[in-house]
Amino acid sequence: MFVGICRLELVLMESNSLKEKRQVVRSIVERLQHRYNISIAETGQHESLRRAEIGLAAVSNETVYLEKLMGKVVNFVDQDTRVQIVNISKEIF
Repeated sequence: MFVGICRLELVLMESNSLKEKRQVVRSIVERLQHRYNISIAETGQHESLRRAEIGLAAVSNETVYLEKLMGKVVNFVDQDTRVQIVNISKEIF
């Protein structure tokens, strides 16, 4: 059994309040959770207006599947024009 963990640090382009930021982050998290069936949450930068951090985890019996899944998630977030990815860290255990 293998566990894939990914952390994405994001900059929100048009966030003027914490409420707007949370709406954008919640939207991204919920779409990723439903589309890819992963465990995901906002894990940092809670009080920053323009920065957010989301963490995700998935379990599989193949490391190749986890690599592909994390790549799809990163591509999905990268295509969202409301945010920009500034840092990505991935690990498979």
